Amino acid sequence: MEIGLYTFAETRLDPTTGRQLAAGERLRHLVEEMEVADQVGLDVFGIGEHHRPDYAVSAPAVVLAAGAARTERIRLTSAVSVLSSDDPVRVFQDFATLDLLSGGRAEIMAGRGSFTESFPLFGQDLADYDELFAEKLELLLKVRESERVTWSGRHRPAIQDRLVLPRPEQQPLPVWLAVGGMPQSVVRAATLGLPMALAIIGGAPERFKPVVELYREAAARAGHDPATLPVSINAHGFLAEDGERAADMAFPPFAETMTRIGRERGWPPTTRMQFDAERTLRGALFVGGPQQVIDKILYQHELFGHQRVLIQLTVGPMPHADVLRAIELLGTEVAPVVRRETAAGAGGSAGGMAGGDACS
Repeated sequence: MEIGLYTFAETRLDPTTGRQLAAGERLRHLVEEMEVADQVGLDVFGIGEHHRPDYAVSAPAVVLAAGAARTERIRLTSAVSVLSSDDPVRVFQDFATLDLLSGGRAEIMAGRGSFTESFPLFGQDLADYDELFAEKLELLLKVRESERVTWSGRHRPAIQDRLVLPRPEQQPLPVWLAVGGMPQSVVRAATLGLPMALAIIGGAPERFKPVVELYREAAARAGHDPATLPVSINAHGFLAEDGERAADMAFPPFAETMTRIGRERGWPPTTRMQFDAERTLRGALFVGGPQQVIDKILYQHELFGHQRVLIQLTVGPMPHADVLRAIELLGTEVAPVVRRETAAGAGGSAGGMAGGDACS
């Protein structure tokens, strides 16, 4: 089992104007978080792409490259790259460059994104939302397959026998597909033989067991061995030595962020009662002390048999020292127990396969 983190590099906002505050400080803290995560033995660090004032990163590969210079072992991934509104050739080149800088530790987690600001910013029509992603993903995989590319589509100028360089150290460069549970997205990942990152940020995780089963069934129907296709569960969480302290620290920024985003989407405000319900064993949040987080990861592993779990520690802005301590607890107290317990019955599972045949 791989244990890691992801972040959207959330920033404080001026409560009157809604303007972003201290983006530079947040980015510098983010590089230190990657460094600490590497030092305590975590496996993966992911950074999301956003184009809005409450998040500091619009170019994940740039920030991950800064982390690559300060780390030695940890894998570095987007979480996600909003492929629909980007140029797949540039995405590949950015992450191939990161792969070379990091000595073969880069990954791309491709997704359609949960926000839409990037579409008008880069001249894309939201009416083409689904078609854009399908076409851009096709091109990304084509570029990954061969350094000389011929391709044509509707939403990008054609490419005729052109070199795409540099080439990454890993062959192939790992590409994960991020999904929220929509069956067509799950089947697409399975049919293409791509590892799947499943976001579970609310509700009972067991509701998603049929999603993982669908993925593996669809992969088998497409001629792929499901045992070679890793599944990642991506979720919100926070850790402290004491579970109640973790909850008391995490709830205020979590509630502010989720309520503010919820207003954009017509959701009701986030309450402490809801938050505490999600903290229970059968809820979605990994918020608590080390043993509570261990128990929840192992419970979900019984449900899904997945090979990776990534936790977003900072759903809203958190004190940097507390975030570093949470990273330490995850790496030194949670990860060793989870790896030991899951390895006992893992055999030849897909864990650790993301860099090889699992992405072909």
